[in-house]
Amino acid sequence: MEHQRDRDVEGRARNARPRDELGRPLPRGAEGVPTMPDDLSVTPEEALEQAQRLLDEGRPFHAHEVLEAAWKAAPEPERELWRGLAQLAVGLTHARRGNADGARRLLERAAVRLAGYAGHPPYRIDVRGIVEFVDAGGIGTPRLRS
Repeated sequence: MEHQRDRDVEGRARNARPRDELGRPLPRGAEGVPTMPDDLSVTPEEALEQAQRLLDEGRPFHAHEVLEAAWKAAPEPERELWRGLAQLAVGLTHARRGNADGARRLLERAAVRLAGYAGHPPYRIDVRGIVEFVDAGGIGTPRLRS
């Protein structure tokens, strides 16, 4: 029997399957780690604090979810900044999953998006430091703020 895709009350596709610490879906009924709610609402300051904590804990997939929520809520002039930060976290997720090529591509895309904000980075985001982190190979944990 084919399983129908999970949907929210408005009919949007949602995946209710549990996930591992790197965001990979697990079989239904397996015990996963908590993920961020689909309707997460955070201020830019909260997003940066939560994302940094999650990155420091080795949970870049979850940091991506927080940064993606900020991206979706950001005003137009900041959208590419938040999109770049979300891509940074996804790139780190791919690196942790062993996908070096995918990680490199996403980290490079993130650096290009972020570089446009280097002159006047909002929220004390360390754009230059993040770009240097990517240029150095993206090993370790980046600092999001200076």
